[in-house]
Amino acid sequence: MSTRKSRTWRMPAETETQARTWLAWPAQWYPPDADPDEARAAWAAVANAILHHGGQPVTILVTKDEEKQAKIRVPDATLVVIQHDDGWVRDSGPTFVVDATGQRLGAVDWVFNAWGAQPWTRWAWDARVATAIANQVQAEILPSELVTEGGDIHTDGQGTFLVTETVKLDPFRNLGWTRERVEEAFERVFGECKLIWLSRGLTADYGPYGTRGHIDLVATFAGPGRVLVHSQESSDHPDHEVSERVVKLLSDSTDAQGEPLTVTRVPAPKQVRDESGEWLDWSYINHVVCNQAIIACNFGDDHDERANDILRDAYQRDVFPIDARPLFARGGGAHCITQQQPRLPWPAPGSKEQET
Repeated sequence: MSTRKSRTWRMPAETETQARTWLAWPAQWYPPDADPDEARAAWAAVANAILHHGGQPVTILVTKDEEKQAKIRVPDATLVVIQHDDGWVRDSGPTFVVDATGQRLGAVDWVFNAWGAQPWTRWAWDARVATAIANQVQAEILPSELVTEGGDIHTDGQGTFLVTETVKLDPFRNLGWTRERVEEAFERVFGECKLIWLSRGLTADYGPYGTRGHIDLVATFAGPGRVLVHSQESSDHPDHEVSERVVKLLSDSTDAQGEPLTVTRVPAPKQVRDESGEWLDWSYINHVVCNQAIIACNFGDDHDERANDILRDAYQRDVFPIDARPLFARGGGAHCITQQQPRLPWPAPGSKEQET
């Protein structure tokens, strides 16, 4: 990997102080027979948990048609009317970064094509969401030619990144790209950095509404040198082998400073199949880190409390669970519908942020 320049922009770890959390209110409903009110309630539950327990404000992108619903369900949030296609702002929104002084906010605008041009969605407006959010806070826009999403990027804040091959090298995203070219795209933003490549994501994430392997169901950093990994304990589930390979890979890896990683297993929920018999990708890894708390995905499962205890110990923060089953039924979890913004003066002078 080339190290031809020092890092000028840094992506802070999620454990660092945040200015606020962004969400995008759902603007289309799927599966086609899904209950819109169930989706609205699921997004509202995450937003309200952050507002009431996380210790930071929430800003929600809303379409004009859904503005009233969002205001009723999340009355303490700031609403910004911006046209968008979907509710997965982790993926369509920007990756926030700070400059070397920590005083300037940047926003990486990855190319977004709806998880490899998935046939069930549209993304003409979502492809502009990163720029729209950046303009709201006067962040410097850092365009990238790499097609990817925030759900396939986890960092320790010190130049180490976790990614998956099936996302970054997906021919429907980055046809003909190599690991080296992806690493060069990261270096153009972050300077010298290290990517740790996982071969794939969880099995169900390759289904009809999946992302083809996002990292934020599989592993995340709880701090420098400390990684939490989804551990499927049922040997019948195909993710048992997936998670064992991830544990071994990360246990044998070092971070950008050459230091070994400490791996903590987080058990998968005990339930392994849905009502139709399909494998589940329910994951406690897909939590939201806030300034004062962790907003955890729970599933009405026997392993919920066990996982909550591990998260509480790993982050040394309170854990507040939400029922994530309606989110996962639509293709993701609490982390997928949120995007953290590092703390800088807010609102910035001349900010276009508007209350509704």
